[in-house]
Order: sequence, then C-alpha cells, then structure tokens
Amino acid sequence: MDMGLTNKTALVTGSTKGIGKAIAFELAKEGVNVLINGRNYEEVDQIVNEIKSHFPTTSPLNATADIVDIDQREALFEKYPNVDILVNNMGIYEMMEYKDVDDEVWEKYFRTNVLAANGLSKFYLSKMLNNDFGRIIFIASEEAVMPSGQMPQYCMTKSMLLSLSKSLSKLTTGKEVTVNTIMPGPTLSENVHQIIDGMYTNKDMTFSEKEKEFMAANLPQSEIQRFIRPAEIGRLTTFVCSPFASAFKGSPLRMDGGLVPTIF
Repeated sequence: MDMGLTNKTALVTGSTKGIGKAIAFELAKEGVNVLINGRNYEEVDQIVNEIKSHFPTTSPLNATADIVDIDQREALFEKYPNVDILVNNMGIYEMMEYKDVDDEVWEKYFRTNVLAANGLSKFYLSKMLNNDFGRIIFIASEEAVMPSGQMPQYCMTKSMLLSLSKSLSKLTTGKEVTVNTIMPGPTLSENVHQIIDGMYTNKDMTFSEKEKEFMAANLPQSEIQRFIRPAEIGRLTTFVCSPFASAFKGSPLRMDGGLVPTIF
C-alpha cells in the first residue's frame, strides 16, 4: 500500500537504535527523507548510510544533537527549520524503587522525556499549521496507563505525554495536522534482546524458547506472549503519519499485545 508520503521530511528523535531506528526505516521505505537523530555523530552517520543504501531514492540526513540541551536544539532548528513529520521517540528509562527517586531524578526525567519533546513540538507545530499539513507523534508506553510500579519516574513522564498530545491536538482543529501518542507494550529492543539472552544459561535453548519462557513467567497477561518487534511499531507509526490517518486526532493508540485490560 502506497502511504502517500514520498518526499515528505521526518525528524525521528533517538533513531540510531531500537524503536526510533525501526520507525526511521519504515518511513524511508515509503519514500520519506528521514532526519536521523542521536548524540553521537558517527552512530548517526552510520544509520544515515544504512538507510541510503537500502532506500537510494531517499535523502536521509544527519541530525546529530542532544535535544535535551536548549542550545543544541536551537542549532537543530536553524539547520532543519521545516519538517512534515516529527516523531518524539527519544527517552530514558530504568528500574527504580520509589524511595530512591529523588528530586534530581524526577527533574532529569521531566527534562529528557517531556520538555525535549515539547520544545521540538512547539517549534514545528506552528509551521505545520501554516503549511496545513503535519504529523506529530509521541512514543509513550503502556506504562502511561498501567504503571507497573517498577519505574515511577518513567511512568509519570509517559502519562504526561498523553496529556500534552491531546492539548496540542486541540490547536489543530480544521487543519490537516494531527498529534497522537503511540503506546507500545514490551518491545524487543537490542538491549532487551541482550538481557533475555543472558538470563538463560541453557545454550541449547533458542531465543524464541527463551522469549516464550520469559513471557509466561513474567508477563502472563500478554495475549501475544512475545515481545513486540520494533518494525511493527515502525509500520503503525508510518500509517499514522500518512494522509490516510487524518481522523486520528489526539488519540492515544495502544499497541501493547493485549497487555492492558480494556474497560468498556
């Protein structure tokens, strides 16, 4: 299916690995010129070259910047003043007990997971409204609506993104501009793959067997009984970015493998 995105420009934050990289690749597959973002220039350049090799008709570009840093964010705006699509994917997380989360940690997570995305959205939204086309997507988590209690500082920021997304969506009334949040469930990032692989010492077990055993023991409520693949999230994000998804305005879109119970 042609998503009607050829020659659109997208900035995907935190796109050198994991979900962000998968989103960048799926967008490029649809002819989007993707701005790859990360803090390490060489890592960013490597992904730019990978995309160019796979999708030679597109023009991926290096958008190296620590977007938490206001000065670096401003430099990014100066270099790339216009985008059609903004995917706020970059974020940090770690398991922490509530008693160990001090004010410094709360502030770090707020600056990184919320204010950086808000700063980008504030800059690009007005331009999208003027152009009467744009897509802003926040990558949140099922933890936004069903906190596990294992990382309260992370859950707080993801819940805030749901609220911010809806507030911004209210500003797009009557325009071909949408703002949405995608909430993936547990996803098989490179880091998660490494953790699961190292948890089981039986060398005869395939990764698929390890994954199945882990899910049964730790996430029995998951209906797919496997980790979501980053490419799956990339494909959903690409559709939401397309002109065919105009009716998705301010919607939090769950992709949690049935992990979160539905209340009618």
